[in-house]
Amino acid sequence: MESNPYFAVSSSSSGYQQQYGYGRGYQPSAFPLVRLRGLPFNCTDVDIFKFFAGLDIVDVFLVNKDGRFSGEAFVVFARHMQAELALQKDRQNMGRRYVEVFRCKKQEYYNAIAAEVSEGAYGSIDHRGSSPVARRKRSPDKDKMDYTEILKLRGLPYSVKKTDILKFFGDFDITEDKIQIACRPDGKVTGEAFVEFSSPEQARKAMCKDKMLIGSRYVELFPSAPDEARHAASRSRQ
Repeated sequence: MESNPYFAVSSSSSGYQQQYGYGRGYQPSAFPLVRLRGLPFNCTDVDIFKFFAGLDIVDVFLVNKDGRFSGEAFVVFARHMQAELALQKDRQNMGRRYVEVFRCKKQEYYNAIAAEVSEGAYGSIDHRGSSPVARRKRSPDKDKMDYTEILKLRGLPYSVKKTDILKFFGDFDITEDKIQIACRPDGKVTGEAFVEFSSPEQARKAMCKDKMLIGSRYVELFPSAPDEARHAASRSRQ
């Protein structure tokens, strides 16, 4: 079984399996993933969180094709049993549309992420919570942007910890107190974070980590500024 710090796989008791109709021969998937089809075209990750209310979601990936939201998404859960429970939402409504929820392979999820990155599209990788169509844009020329000592990270796993970001920037001298993980007022993470380096030059060098992985997520890096970081912190406290 592939080891992944973001996707904990736990065994369930036979009584729990029988409660939900799983016999002795039931073999749960090691990767707790489902695929959604038929989503409204104004769907956001927040809508998917509400659709699966009560389940512990690790990641939501909204799929774009040819510059438009495809109506499909991948959802990763914290445990395989929660992914199985999510299948019970198959053909239930989101708005006026009924949504198909079905099993899929881990490689399909990875391929969808890789396709977004290779086309220069951010999709749900960065601008979480806004319209998928509005989110799609070409990557800016980051070499020509002005740098401060602050970098902004987008597309982080929802389960990300400061220690994960420290490991990501392992070649750079940063400490946990220089990392700010952005949260919504309800305490849930937004998929963004701010990291303060020792100088603008170090922040520019750290851009070598742009579009590298934390867990299964390609993380986008952008030059930022102290004012933007402070504004994000104030939103988290509201």
